[in-house]
Amino acid sequence: MLIEIDFNSDEAFYVQLQNQIIMGIAMNLIREGDSLPSVRQLANTVGINMHTVNKAYAVLKQEGFIQLDRRRGAVIAIDMDQARALIEMKEQLRVLLARGRCKNISKEEVHALVDEIYEEYGRL
Repeated sequence: MLIEIDFNSDEAFYVQLQNQIIMGIAMNLIREGDSLPSVRQLANTVGINMHTVNKAYAVLKQEGFIQLDRRRGAVIAIDMDQARALIEMKEQLRVLLARGRCKNISKEEVHALVDEIYEEYGRL
């Protein structure tokens, strides 16, 4: 999986990193049980500070996407607590949908976007 940081983006580097890892999982580029690069290795490869990678890994662990193992490092391990995931998703969607509504994006357009994105995951 290739991780690229947009150094011109307003989005924090650790957020870009964690989002790309989550997208990699969703697109089956990385799977349950796969090890991620060490903090030092990923920081050197991507060109960011080790503390930034460490923060991304800590957030991914907290959100239930990885486990940190002393021997294997960061390992993809999805927490399957669907009820909690739905609550978190609802909170995040509430803000995204409010933003869309402020920009006059219709319910139908939102549904079409969701269908389009889910189809992308299904093709992989």
